[in-house]
Amino acid sequence: MIDFGGWEMPVSYSDISEEHAVVREKVGLFDLCHMGRIAISGPDAEKLVQGAQTNDLGRIKENQIRYAMLLNDAGGVLDDILVHRRPHDIFLVVNASNYDRDYDRLVELSAAMGRDAKIERLDELGMLALQGPKSVDVLKTLQASGLSDIDFDGIGYYRLAEGKVLGQAATVTRTGYTGEDGFEIYLGNDYLTTLWDELMKAGEPFGLQPVGLGARDTLRLEAGMPLYGHEITETINPVEAGLMFGVRLKKDNYPGRDVLAQVKKEGPNRQLLGLTVEGRRIPRQGYTVFSGETEVGFVTSGTWSPSFERAIATALVNSSAVDSELSVDIRGRRAAARRVELPFYKRDGSGSLNS
Repeated sequence: MIDFGGWEMPVSYSDISEEHAVVREKVGLFDLCHMGRIAISGPDAEKLVQGAQTNDLGRIKENQIRYAMLLNDAGGVLDDILVHRRPHDIFLVVNASNYDRDYDRLVELSAAMGRDAKIERLDELGMLALQGPKSVDVLKTLQASGLSDIDFDGIGYYRLAEGKVLGQAATVTRTGYTGEDGFEIYLGNDYLTTLWDELMKAGEPFGLQPVGLGARDTLRLEAGMPLYGHEITETINPVEAGLMFGVRLKKDNYPGRDVLAQVKKEGPNRQLLGLTVEGRRIPRQGYTVFSGETEVGFVTSGTWSPSFERAIATALVNSSAVDSELSVDIRGRRAAARRVELPFYKRDGSGSLNS
């Protein structure tokens, strides 16, 4: 167990590599109650959200979900978020370490814009995730036993459904942070331990195991998904990080938009790269990247990939050096690095390392 964003969280329940493989091959269960959850409603809810984050709410249909970011005025990332358009409100899921700041930022922007909107922290709402190719089978078992009235199989990717789980109001989304098919379930805190037990029981025939933070990190890095404080920070913008799929420049103004438009027009000075690194030593966050004897960047995340059995990393590198021969200084010794396209892993088999 470790401290993570002020929460006591499990690094692993058994073995990180074993938990990683379970999610890739079967199904894993995650406790995500540390994540922040914010509901925005009222007459000006849409105008507030449209002016606060990078995606275009006008293109997000009811029961759809999109990735977006909150930016500072310089275009740096304050947080990356998921924007859900529910029939009755706009529901945001934010990172645990930024929960308080994100809430305060939305309140601040609402006041500055003069918006009539209710911004509500949903601290009483918990969150569990099922991830892996067998995740839908586990939930269909839950449905067949009468513990939910939601058609889980009918939920499309990056879509949501509302209904009852354990007789209580719940929201279920087909989203995740692993690169696999999966679902995230939002249910009142008082019912989460019962739901956990029921999912473990329903998942037993499918090989379900609980999964901790260690495998969550190796899974998301293989899938090329950013982690706040690593690939994105207040000093790293979405153009540099390769996250412009979550940005709409042709919409109403929002903090940092004009800066991003200029960076995109001129081209970024730095770019986020995927690297495979020779040997068994692991490149960690902050390690220096070299082109010859010149420092050209730094590692943002690194790990030993259980899927590919090699060291992988993401690194922010000067644009002038992205096509040069690179190496990483790992505790005083250089290790050759080869650039590969992100993501490292795709579940359809087209990832860079297995193509």
